Amino acid sequence: MTDSVINQPEPRASALLPLFVFLALFLGTGIYFSSQGVDMAFYQLASPVAILPAIILAVWMSKESLNRRIQTFVEGVGHPNIVTMCMIYLLAGAFSTVAAATGGVDAMVALGLGIIPPSFILPGIFLIAAVVSTAMGTSMGTLAALGPVALGLSQAAGIDPALMAGVLVSGAMFGDNLSFISDTTIAATRTQGCSMKDKFRTNLRISLPAAILTIVVLAFFQTSDTPINVPDANLWLAIPYFAIIILAVTGLNVFVVLTLGVIMAAAFGMVAVGYEWVAFSQDIYTGFTSMQEIFLLSLLIGGLSALIRQQGGLAFLAKNVERVTRKLSRKKSRAASFGIAGLTAVTNLSVANNTVTILISGEVSKRLAKEGGLAPRQAASYLDIFACVVQGVLPYGAQALLLGASFGISPLSVSIHTFYCFILAVVAIASMFLMKPIKIEDDLKEAELA
Repeated sequence: MTDSVINQPEPRASALLPLFVFLALFLGTGIYFSSQGVDMAFYQLASPVAILPAIILAVWMSKESLNRRIQTFVEGVGHPNIVTMCMIYLLAGAFSTVAAATGGVDAMVALGLGIIPPSFILPGIFLIAAVVSTAMGTSMGTLAALGPVALGLSQAAGIDPALMAGVLVSGAMFGDNLSFISDTTIAATRTQGCSMKDKFRTNLRISLPAAILTIVVLAFFQTSDTPINVPDANLWLAIPYFAIIILAVTGLNVFVVLTLGVIMAAAFGMVAVGYEWVAFSQDIYTGFTSMQEIFLLSLLIGGLSALIRQQGGLAFLAKNVERVTRKLSRKKSRAASFGIAGLTAVTNLSVANNTVTILISGEVSKRLAKEGGLAPRQAASYLDIFACVVQGVLPYGAQALLLGASFGISPLSVSIHTFYCFILAVVAIASMFLMKPIKIEDDLKEAELA
């Protein structure tokens, strides 16, 4: 990108107006459709369409020549981080679709249900959802796959449906936050400039204790000893899921990991269930198209951010968030952590989408981290964690709306039972007081290697 895009001009509050227009359209439309009783109200207006008026306004507000305004926008769209993020989205979508088509999701579900004792249903469902969402990289896909099973278990065992739904969302958000192929992980690591491996390790130090505490809490709920029916599935088809997790943890380039995952899922499917080459090619493309909305939104947000940055909007936001957080703590790294958490939480409350939140908050979060001496891996972790925390407890979030409709209960009753999200927030805030400094140079080297 050119110097005019990279350099920070004088902070200007008015430069943020296009961003507020986007949020107002996205949030206002969702509120309207919610009042009309429309399912998935916050997804009736596609986000790539909602952002178009904001882009037009940002172009109009710029004081540069028209050609220069368009150039700034295009440079933002084509920034290497944005393009890399979009390519990863495509590969992640291809893997998820191919693995599901070959029976990998059924295998993961069957594998988990086969080892759950009846008296351990709630912690077991949490663990299954956590493993499946980590493997699939999507909380919504996990809820769609496990929802019918969880509902049947709650009815058979006499468990409150709201409690079961909250447990399922809790496990789904665990994987959404940590998975190497989750769009939130991809967005967080690319915007902060760190490797997925390092973000995973740093994130796990917070998420794992929160998960253990959640399991302990769920173990105190009394359930019956009703036997669990395990669906038939070829357990060998679960191997590609575990393979990509292991390969990613070793630090292998994410493009190689996902490509190998797609190939392995198809190969196992061809051997085990007669998966055909034609179906393979079609499923890859289906996986690509499943990422269409976030793909387009990432490109457009990249362009909008460049325009807002060029006009001083992000500099204004960073300056004021930093000023507020410094009042909370004199320690720069802690203040930066609070700033990232607060900015992320407020943004997610507005847009009700954790990936969109990360894309919007990423630029300012990176600046806060840099000025506060917070390592990119730590910034990416807090950015992803608080986006997923808020998303998990939102009664108008897609997760609560989906299970509320599936279970025939209020989305609010789902949200108040997502114990893991509340516990994760507490553990994450506690970690801000206990964090050890990480050399920023180490993160930059790891990111270059990745």
